[in-house]
Amino acid sequence: MSSYGEPATRRDSGRPGTEGPGHRGRARRETRRAIVVAARTGLATRGVLYVLVGLLALQVAFGDTGEEADRSGALATLADRSYGSVLVWAVGIGLVAMALWRLSEAVFGATGPDGRKATKRASSAARAVFYGVLAYSVLAFAAGRKQNRSGDEQSRDLTARVMDAPAGPWLVGAVGCGIAIGGIVIAVQAARRTFREDMDTAALPEWARTAVDTVGVVGGLARGAVFTAAGGFLVYAAAAYDPAKARGVDDTLRAFAETPAGPWLLVAVAAGLLLFGVFSWAMAVWRRV
Repeated sequence: MSSYGEPATRRDSGRPGTEGPGHRGRARRETRRAIVVAARTGLATRGVLYVLVGLLALQVAFGDTGEEADRSGALATLADRSYGSVLVWAVGIGLVAMALWRLSEAVFGATGPDGRKATKRASSAARAVFYGVLAYSVLAFAAGRKQNRSGDEQSRDLTARVMDAPAGPWLVGAVGCGIAIGGIVIAVQAARRTFREDMDTAALPEWARTAVDTVGVVGGLARGAVFTAAGGFLVYAAAAYDPAKARGVDDTLRAFAETPAGPWLLVAVAAGLLLFGVFSWAMAVWRRV
């Protein structure tokens, strides 16, 4: 009670600028709205990159060895279009939004009953770092600081520097195992359709839900295959103590064409990555945030 006999909360809430419950409620709503926008923007941007990488990988499978089938190739493809600079800046900003969304999950917790668990928060924090680094590289590209080396060369150079450090081969091998296991987890989760738990598609007709399931499963399997293969090459490089055995995304995709299945396996993986980009757009619309 105040000295005038009325509740203090009532008196304070009437003053301009004071932080009453109404102000806190509005702040929470604005924060939530910003997180939703960041999530949907980031997922849509991720979709753009995967669609471009998938298209570039299809071109490689059919004999076109122009652009690399990875992030740098995707950015170069965008930069060559009308208003290319604007498009590349937009991708960089979208990836910043993705990093901020994942950071918010690490701080406040993700959606779902397990969203506040330490493992979920740690996973979101790792994703925030990953997308933060990716956003920095894209924005650097947009600002004109283009890399003279390909993504595969950068991957081998980084592997060589790590392997020269104490216990370097063990560290490279551990990272490779982590990436490969992550790829297997991505593929298994896609096959089990666990993404349904994060999406609100109840209002969609049956055919639309089936389409979302299809692109989610096929796209997730292809994405998991690329991660698993890339991790396997890192483990191989560590075991052979040869950084040249490490492969970036482009070389990893080309390795699928070197299998007995020939370029058709690369076609299947490339089409899957393209579909994962489409699935990311679906997630941008119907993901629960």
